[in-house]
Amino acid sequence: MANSLQQSFKSDLFNFYRTVILADGKETTIHLLKDIPKRYHFVLEEGRTSSPFTVTVTPCDVPIEWSIWVHKMSPNYLGKSAHGGYDNQDALKFQKTTKVESTLFSYKGNSVETYMGMSYYSTVYMLEFLSTERDTHITVYLTTDTSSDHLYPELPSDPRIDVLSVDHSAVTLAWKHSPTVLRYQESVQYCLLMNEKHNYKSLCAAETAIRSSGMKSPPALALSLSPYSPNPQQVMLLSNGELSIISKASSGEVRQICVGTKNSYTVPNLTPSTQYYFDVFVVNFLTNASAAYTGTFARTLEEPEPKITELKDGKVIHLILDGRKRKLYSLQYRARHKKVQFAFQSCSGQVEVEISRDEKVLMSESFAGLRHFMLKGRVGDIYLLNLGSTEPSNASVKVQVSSLFHKPFFPVLPESLKIKSFSKLRTCDSVTIAWLGTQQMSKYCVYKKQIEEDQVWMETRNADRCLGPESRHKSNKVLCKYFHDLNLQRAVTTETIRGLKAGTVYLFDVYLIGSSGIPVRYYSRVVKTRKKC
Repeated sequence: MANSLQQSFKSDLFNFYRTVILADGKETTIHLLKDIPKRYHFVLEEGRTSSPFTVTVTPCDVPIEWSIWVHKMSPNYLGKSAHGGYDNQDALKFQKTTKVESTLFSYKGNSVETYMGMSYYSTVYMLEFLSTERDTHITVYLTTDTSSDHLYPELPSDPRIDVLSVDHSAVTLAWKHSPTVLRYQESVQYCLLMNEKHNYKSLCAAETAIRSSGMKSPPALALSLSPYSPNPQQVMLLSNGELSIISKASSGEVRQICVGTKNSYTVPNLTPSTQYYFDVFVVNFLTNASAAYTGTFARTLEEPEPKITELKDGKVIHLILDGRKRKLYSLQYRARHKKVQFAFQSCSGQVEVEISRDEKVLMSESFAGLRHFMLKGRVGDIYLLNLGSTEPSNASVKVQVSSLFHKPFFPVLPESLKIKSFSKLRTCDSVTIAWLGTQQMSKYCVYKKQIEEDQVWMETRNADRCLGPESRHKSNKVLCKYFHDLNLQRAVTTETIRGLKAGTVYLFDVYLIGSSGIPVRYYSRVVKTRKKC
C-alpha cells in the first residue's frame, strides 16, 4: 500500500508540475534552453522516515539560476490514499493537498554549488533550473547515501594553487594533495589546464568553452577521457609518462597536461610578457568525475635582452645553437667600410639567420651548408645578427664578417657540392667518383671510410660539415690534388679509387681547401662495390 501511495503521488506530481524524477546516486546531464525553466523532483525511498541528502550542481558554460523548494503532503491526503479513498477529484485538488514551503536554497552564478539537507518521507523536493543567457547544459548529482565514497574527488582544506616561480618562458605551480588522490592513486590523478583567457570553475565548463572557441577536437581527451579521437598533432606523450595536449584556439594557446599524482609542475615553453591562467582538476578516470582547485594566473616576465657578442673584422667564431630551448644568439658588427660580407657555414643541423640594421630586417633565411651575403651601407653602421636552430636538436655554425679588403673566409665554391658516382664503372675492388671544381686553383683531398649498411643514415645525418681532413684517420686518406679550369663547364674532375673490398659499403668525402686554409666539405657519397664481377 505504501509503495502504491508513493507511486500515485509521483504520478500526480508529474502530471501537475510536468517534472522528471531525479536519479539518486547518479550524475545527470541536463540541457537547458534559454529562458525555459526545467524542473526535477525527488522523494525519499520507501521505508525510510528521514535521510540526509546532497545536491551538487555544476554549470558547464554560462551562469544559471537554480533553486530547491519543498512540498509536503497533507495528512488527509496520505490517509485517504492509504485507505483507497483517493479518486480523480482529488487530483484537481492536488495543489491544495500539498503545502509549498519557503525556498530552501537558491543560487545564481557559474560556480559548482552543493546543498546539504535532511529529507523526510512525506516530503517532495523540487529543483528548478533556468538559463537566461543562452542554451547550455549542466550536471546534477543527487545522493541520499552519505556513507558511501563521494562521486567527486575531495579537495584539500586549502584548494588554492600556489605560484612558486615565474620567468620569461616558464611558470612553476604547486598545490596541496587531494585526500582522494592519496587513497586511490591508480585511478585518480591531477590534470592541469593552461589558457590565455580566464580561469574555469569546473572541468566541464573548461571543455565547453574551449570546444566552442574553434578547436578541431574536444580538449577533454587528457582530462576526462571522452571518446573523441585525438588529433595526433595536438597530443604528445612525454618521456615521463605525462599526457600533454597543446592546441591553438581563437583565444590563444590552450595546453592540458595530466601529471599523475604529482602536486607540482613547471609549465615550459611559454611566451614572454604574456598572462596565463592555470587551473588544476583532480580527476577520477573511472567515473569521469572531477573537482576544481581555485584557479590562479601569472604573467611571464619580459624576455631578457640577449647577450650580444661583438664580431671582429675577419675573425671566425663557432657557435653551438640550442634547439631544445629555442634560444637565439645575437652578434653585433660595426662596419669599417661601406660594403660588408657575411659568411656562414652550417656545421650540423638547419640554421636560421637574420641580419638587421637600425631595427630593419635586411635578410632572413634558413639553410644547411654555406651562405654568403654582401650588404652595402655606411661606415660605422651597426649590423645585428640573430642565429638559432630551426629544429628541436642542436645545430652548430661558423660565422665570419669582413670587408672586401680581407681574404674571404671560404674559398670560391662550385655550383654544387655533391659527389657523383658512376654505377657502370663500379667493380668488385674500385669505384669512380666525380665532383665540380672552380676557376681558382684549389686543393682537393679525398677520403674513404668502410661502413656497415645499417650505419649509412647515422654517418650521413650526423656528419659535422665543419670538420676538416685533420679529423680523419690517416688510413682513410686516398689522395690530395690541385685542380682548376677557367671554363666552368669543364671544371669537373674524376677519380677512381682502387683496392676496395667486394660487396662492401664505403663512405667517400671530398674536402676543398682554398688559400685561407679553411676546408669546405662536399656532401658525403655512399657507394657499394659489386659483390660479383
